[in-house]
Amino acid sequence: MDNAILVGLSRQMVLRREMEIIANNIANMDTTGFKVESMMQKTEPGAPAVTQGGPKPVKFVAADGVARNFGQGGLTLTGAPLDMAIEGKGFFQVQDPTGPRFTRDGRFTMDTTGRLVTQAGLPVMGDGGGEIIIDPEKGEVTIGGDGTISQGAERVGKVGVFTFADAGVLEKAGDNLFRNGSNLAAEPVANASVRQGFLEGSNVKPVLEITRMIEVSRAYEQAGRMIDSGSDLSRRAVERLGKIQ
Repeated sequence: MDNAILVGLSRQMVLRREMEIIANNIANMDTTGFKVESMMQKTEPGAPAVTQGGPKPVKFVAADGVARNFGQGGLTLTGAPLDMAIEGKGFFQVQDPTGPRFTRDGRFTMDTTGRLVTQAGLPVMGDGGGEIIIDPEKGEVTIGGDGTISQGAERVGKVGVFTFADAGVLEKAGDNLFRNGSNLAAEPVANASVRQGFLEGSNVKPVLEITRMIEVSRAYEQAGRMIDSGSDLSRRAVERLGKIQ
């Protein structure tokens, strides 16, 4: 009976983490380029835990990481000349002081030196790995579908769009950025589609997330009832043993 209580507690711990992930998804439903996440679960055998006459060993519920859906979010027209959205696969590459980062957030701007940067001031990398410099005196900025940036007849640079053979290597790095958590190299997207004056919204579906939240809440309550039932059985067993003695 104690094992049943421990299994129920392990289930509740995972459900609590899953609820946190769902709440984070809902909180970021309006975040540019945000990608929805979900909890993966697994069962782990607890070697010391056995039940008389039952399966050996008892299996507990455990978190098995966070899955991320990199599907396309909807595009919104902003009209801002340095706003960009990727239509299809790929990520913009920016340079953090600790290394390269990747993002779908194309809210770019220009710093005082003319560099193309993120809202946090991180330089946006070109397809060749260098920074992109814009001269305000050279006129209007136009961005082609392949990411080529021009001012008038002059080509200023080309925004790099990169992807990975396995997007699962990307880890959250804060500020809507991802880091490469493996030795797998980023690969340039051959036929990237960049939309100037657009931003990609999150791919969070609020109704689906609220439905998941209700399901998790009910599962948590169910696990709680199982724990209460097991605890009650243990208490009654102890009381009966006490009367027999």
